[in-house]
Formats: sequence, C-alpha cells, structure tokens
Amino acid sequence: MKTIKTIDRPVLRDQIYESLKKAIITLELEPGKRILDKDLAAEFGVSRTPVREALKRLEDEGLVESLPGSQTRITKINLEEARNAFTVVAALNSLAARLAIQQISTEEIERMEAKNCELKKALEEKDIIGAVEADDQFHYVLLKSSNNPEIEIALERIMTKIRRLEFSKFSSVDGHLSLEQHRQIIAACKAKNSNLATALVEENWLSLSRVLIGESE
Repeated sequence: MKTIKTIDRPVLRDQIYESLKKAIITLELEPGKRILDKDLAAEFGVSRTPVREALKRLEDEGLVESLPGSQTRITKINLEEARNAFTVVAALNSLAARLAIQQISTEEIERMEAKNCELKKALEEKDIIGAVEADDQFHYVLLKSSNNPEIEIALERIMTKIRRLEFSKFSSVDGHLSLEQHRQIIAACKAKNSNLATALVEENWLSLSRVLIGESE
C-alpha cells in the first residue's frame, strides 16, 4: 500500500500562522473582527490544535486576543504602540545603515536603486502590497549588508505593530517624498557617508510615523 505523505503539525502551524498574519496585516481580517478556531480549522482543513498554536503565536505578537468560548478577536490598531514601535524601527534601521555603509557593494546599491524603481511603479499603480514589499526590500539591502542578524530578528517582531497602520493609511503617504528620501540614502551610500546615511534612514522612518500617526489622531 502506498503511504500518503502527511504534513508535520509544526509545518501546518507555521503555514496557518503565516496565512493569518498576512490576512491581519493587509486588513483582510479587519481590526475587531471575531473568529472561531473551529471555523478556521474547517477552512484550513486541519484539526484545531495547529490553529490554536498559530493563534497563540499571533496573540504573543499582539495581533489577536483571546475571548471566552474559543473565540479570538483581531486586536485594534494601537496608536501609542505604533508610535513607540516607529522610534525603535527607525533606530534599528539607522544602526543597520551605519554598519553597512563601509562594506556595501556596488551590486547592493544597484539593488537599492532597482527596488526604488519598483516602489515608484507600485505607487503609480496604487498597488499597496507591491509598494510595501518594494520599500521593505529597499531597506533589506542595508539590513543584510550590516551582517548583524539580531537587527533583522528584532525588526521582524516589532514591524507587526506598525504594518497594519501602513495599509490602513496608505493614501496619506507622500510617495514622492519617500522616493526622494531613498535617492538621498542611495547617494550617501555611494559616497560612503556613514553619518548622513544613518540620519537619512532614521528620518525616512520617522517622517512616515509623523504622517501615519498624525493623520490618525
């Protein structure tokens, strides 16, 4: 008899986690929406166990909260948490830039230029997901070049606190300003100007914070 290959529970849990996280961040699952683990289990075609494990992980990250009766609610966007998170995100990205600046290669700078072009195209097409991904990949070049994985690990956890705000207030963002700030960062990288690059990266994130949170208050 041929054995059917089964997927390990940890793999199922991770797949469910990633799927739900994306739905929450992109606002497909809206803040305040209630969900049942049994309904999610039926939707994913699995038992409740990997669903509950995925939900626990999302709860640890502040994206969902548990309610009586096996219900879970998508948390509302917390502006104070987002404000605090932006400060840390700006500092960590500027640190990555400082570490990367003296060793960044020509190929990596060209990749930053390419990602900025992708961001411009996504903004013109009003492609929210494409714009956020291009912006992430622009900054990821500096993260990787910094050769400090702890920065990336710290950012991965804290970015969830601001990502939904980006999606909900995307129309408020001045895309031309972001593109110009990126061009200035690229120029500083080419000049190996560490102080300027770190200041520009920090301001890039803090200016986004001022727009998103200022518009929300």
